[in-house]
Amino acid sequence: MALPRMARVKQHFDAPVLSNLPAAIHEELDRINATNIIQSGESVAITAGSRGVANIATAVKSTVEYLKNLGAKPFVVPAMGSHGGATAEGQTTVLEHYGITESTVGAPVKATMDVVQLGSIKNADADDLPVFMDRYAAEADHVIPLNRIKAHTDFNGSIESGVLKMMVIGLGKQQGANYYHRAFFQYGLEHVITAVGGFILDTGKIAFGIGLLENAHEDTAKVVAMPAKNLLRTERELLVEAKSMMGRLPFDELDLLIVDWSGKNISGTGMDTNVIGRMMQNFEPEPLKPAILRIFVRDLTEESDGNATGIGLADFTTTRLVDQIDRHSTYMNGITALGPQKSKIPFYYDTDKEAIEVALETIGLTKPENARVIRIESTLRLTDLDISEVLLKDVDLHSNLEVVGDTLPLKFDSSNNLLPF
Repeated sequence: MALPRMARVKQHFDAPVLSNLPAAIHEELDRINATNIIQSGESVAITAGSRGVANIATAVKSTVEYLKNLGAKPFVVPAMGSHGGATAEGQTTVLEHYGITESTVGAPVKATMDVVQLGSIKNADADDLPVFMDRYAAEADHVIPLNRIKAHTDFNGSIESGVLKMMVIGLGKQQGANYYHRAFFQYGLEHVITAVGGFILDTGKIAFGIGLLENAHEDTAKVVAMPAKNLLRTERELLVEAKSMMGRLPFDELDLLIVDWSGKNISGTGMDTNVIGRMMQNFEPEPLKPAILRIFVRDLTEESDGNATGIGLADFTTTRLVDQIDRHSTYMNGITALGPQKSKIPFYYDTDKEAIEVALETIGLTKPENARVIRIESTLRLTDLDISEVLLKDVDLHSNLEVVGDTLPLKFDSSNNLLPF
């Protein structure tokens, strides 16, 4: 089969970078008068999640140092719902992957799957909605949710993935995460997050939140400390700013997207649904753009530890990826999130070449060599990408695109797998 020829292009994004994250965190905590919120001798739980947040270990360590200077007693809690196989040991291991240990951040890491029910939200026409919190966090004098603020992969709203969601889903552990995902079916994702999050804020447990924003190159662009009373409003404002800095594909209509890596450190759904234009979320509409006919995922990141959640968003994959799947962690993630449809195993083949050829046989009357194809390293890395020859004619329509390589055939190794990106 004649395959499309590809050329390397570079996307130039407006991407501000925060040069000194520790100093910025300390300045933000000074700005909100954190010294008047947390007193000497008080215990403080700092959250850390399971996403590949840029400089997360540095952010946690800097927060720990500031609190220690106040005479407080900080510690870290994994706030990641059911991730890490829904075990305390697994969640501790996830944090270790991101460089968060007692020795690296200067504070104990306390992991448990036990939760405390803080109360419940009354519903006139349904069962009351319980409010859960990680036991160690609930026992602390204060909780500081620290997280990246970004677009969610399951829904669109004024509050999506960020500090409030970490308070609800992350600190809810497996029990809370599962219950709230069930509640999403009846009330909607944004309503549950804001209702439960608002309840937690009203308890006074949250000292303040720390929100991190990233640019399209996965670098930390901004950090904002948010007093509890302003957290909801401030996060809404920061989400708008975060979306404006997101990396996106340069073309809205494709026959095939080749993704080298999917993984939990890349996105909660393995691939960012905002990039690929597929959510497969119950009761939520599918994005109109981008419109991608076929998606081929080549491999699973080591940091995923076999959790292949989101692989069902692809149409084709490889035998080597399927062989890496840990059914327990993948199924646990899918069951907790009530999204088993996102983890169904696609058609899989022994080699990249075979998978690409089959994918291009399923795009209609378009000849494979004329297909609109893009290859990316992952949905987090969209600066350098390969585009098929037919797309080159449209490059001039995008002021942020630059062709940096010759037009060449797809290159395979002796095993018929694509050469590294």
